[in-house]
Order: sequence, then structure tokens, then C-alpha cells
Amino acid sequence: MAPGPGAPRGLRVPAGELTEQFSRSSGPGGQHVNTADSRVQLSLDLGTTTALDEDQRRRVIGRLAPRLSGTVLTVSAEEHRSQHRNRTAARRRLTELLRETVMPEAIRRPTKPTRASKRRRLEGKRRRAEIKRRRQRPGAE
Repeated sequence: MAPGPGAPRGLRVPAGELTEQFSRSSGPGGQHVNTADSRVQLSLDLGTTTALDEDQRRRVIGRLAPRLSGTVLTVSAEEHRSQHRNRTAARRRLTELLRETVMPEAIRRPTKPTRASKRRRLEGKRRRAEIKRRRQRPGAE
């Protein structure tokens, strides 16, 4: 993964830490579908990987907790008919997940509405009140 927020030197996961499993993919495929194991499941143990430092590890495990089995993150790909393309797609998906979760959360600075936005809001409320007022039955006058 290229350098970016949360990973100033980038991330490089050693190939030995990745576990790939292959199985038959669902969906159409003709005669080829029952003979090829084209579905790819790519797993990475976030608790023991050397690619993350302790701060990154804590952040990633905390954010991905619902998706994890223990500390193992598993990503699968089966959208292509070729195993090679599914392997590439699974690696890309894993990279994107790590890129999103390794970034520190942006700190939101509370702001106040501007004078113009307050004026527009009140003007809209006045307009709406006028529309509703005109729907009423005419008075006795």
C-alpha cells in the first residue's frame, strides 16, 4: 500500500503472512463451473502481522471487529471466472480495507451556522407558514 494518512511509510504485507483458499464459485460458468476452483478467500491475521505497528494494529482491529474471526480478517472474491483475476481482486479488496481503517479518524471541529444560513432558514419557514395560512378557509370579512 502506498504511503498515506496513518501509514506514512506505506504498508507492505509479506506474502508468507497471507493465506489463500480456493473453492468453487457460485453462479453461471457453463461446463467450466464444476471443474475450476476460482473463488478466492484471502486471510490475514492482524494480531500477528509484521506490516502494522501497535497503534495501527489497535486502530484496524477496533474498526474491523465485526468482520474479524478472532484477529483474522478474511476477504473473498468470486466475481471473475478466472482464479488469477479473483486473486487480484481479493488482494485489491484487502488493500482498500486496510487503507480505510489504518487512517486516523478526522477530528470534527464544531462550527456554528452563518448569519446568512440562519436568515435563509427563517425565510423558508416564513414562506412555508404563508403557504399554509393561505390554505385556510376565508374569514368572515
